[in-house]
Amino acid sequence: MASNLPFEYTIGLEIHVQLKTASKMFCRCSNAGENESPNTTVCPVCMGHPGTLPVMNAAAVRMGAKASLALNCTINEESKFDRKNYFYPDLPKGYQISQYDQPLGIHGYVDIAIPGDVPRSTARIRIRRLHLEEDAAKLLHAPGSDVSLVDFNRAGTPLAEIVTEPDFKTPLEAKIFLQELRLLARYLDISSADMEKGHLRCDANISIQTTEDGAEVSSAISEIKNLNSFRAVERALEYERNRLREEWTAGGEVRTRNYKITVGWDEQNQKTIVQRWKEEAHDYRYFPEPDLPPLRFSHEAIDEIRAELPELPQQKRQRLISTYGISLDDARILVDDRALASFFENACSELDAWLCALSGCDDAFKEKSYKLLSAWTVNKLQGLLASTGQYIDQSKLTPENMAQLIAYIAEDKINSTTAQEILEHSLKTAIDPAQMIKEQGLEQVSDSGLIGQTAQKIVDANPDAVANYKAGKENAIMFLVGQVMKELKGKGQPELIRDELKKILS
Repeated sequence: MASNLPFEYTIGLEIHVQLKTASKMFCRCSNAGENESPNTTVCPVCMGHPGTLPVMNAAAVRMGAKASLALNCTINEESKFDRKNYFYPDLPKGYQISQYDQPLGIHGYVDIAIPGDVPRSTARIRIRRLHLEEDAAKLLHAPGSDVSLVDFNRAGTPLAEIVTEPDFKTPLEAKIFLQELRLLARYLDISSADMEKGHLRCDANISIQTTEDGAEVSSAISEIKNLNSFRAVERALEYERNRLREEWTAGGEVRTRNYKITVGWDEQNQKTIVQRWKEEAHDYRYFPEPDLPPLRFSHEAIDEIRAELPELPQQKRQRLISTYGISLDDARILVDDRALASFFENACSELDAWLCALSGCDDAFKEKSYKLLSAWTVNKLQGLLASTGQYIDQSKLTPENMAQLIAYIAEDKINSTTAQEILEHSLKTAIDPAQMIKEQGLEQVSDSGLIGQTAQKIVDANPDAVANYKAGKENAIMFLVGQVMKELKGKGQPELIRDELKKILS
């Protein structure tokens, strides 16, 4: 068989987002059953008892519409619910109420940025559809036993299923898209979208393409199940991509198979396992749900929902970059945490006032200071919060105090070592940096005369370092700078110290 063929890969995703409504999709049972004892948030409707009738959850419909608009989808003026018929122990009715040929939203897209040395740095991922449906119950498998138990608390939980077009070219792109979708759901406040809790679940479809004897050929699709983390999505797709390629090259059945298969992801062994043939749409015997009326959206209703959309992550990144001149990497990190992004913007507003008071309202200096604030927020502040297990809104640090600190750094009134100590202290107490600097005498020494005297003293006391520097060892001067800083109790300006030492040693 041919080897070293130039393969390409086509990947599509089917994502379920659990909506955080107060009640379930078609009954009044609590939608917080995962936090309750098994089989306690149930009723005849979600247990599928004969003669019961579903009632549509208006909040879930509204959340689905918001998600559709945020994904740039067109909301169908009329959509309907259908019965998807199949048997499984966790499906109490023997069918699932879902949407088939008239979903809530269609034809959307999400633009993603792909970092690193990759074939393409941006990609537009088209959204085929967003539809609403109810979740199934949850099977619990007892270790070492052939008995499975069913917890019906999850039965009837509202889900938004989002189906992409097969627009991903690499597993990395699929992971980035899912991360963006999680962030979008959180900004819309429709779901916590935690994959580890099952609030965001993903099935990934992959096929391979190549050219043989001048003709383009493609494998049938593998659908990967049991993906419960972003890393699992990426690794499972990488494994299945390699498995399909190797099987094709070796002349395996993937060359002739014309049906879709389902494979499971074995997290422990980091491999996929073929499970079964995949059903087609006709196997589910869809037909319109007779107990629910169609959904109809007027243009006015759609406009009203659109007006409720918050600033979305992509818009927020672009605005932070254009308004404050910060880097794309910093903007990504800030936007990933809404509270941190809000803190940063409030600190920027406070910083304006401090800079105008200290040095005048110079626009170039402001932009430089914004970048300094961004760097300290992303690199220093976020690290300190992580090390203490805090969130920004749990700390004592205020945007005004952060702005004060950055203003003092920008004005060279304190050095970075002192600033780090002040920042750590400000997270625990309500004291503002200006007061702390004044009370503890932390302001940098900028007196060139005093720095020169101290530098001369250190030069005289360290002849070996002086000799090394004059012998061409540039690093020796950093030792001398450190000794001067120590003598000045950490309050000297490193640049001034270095300049004075070079004058003395020249």
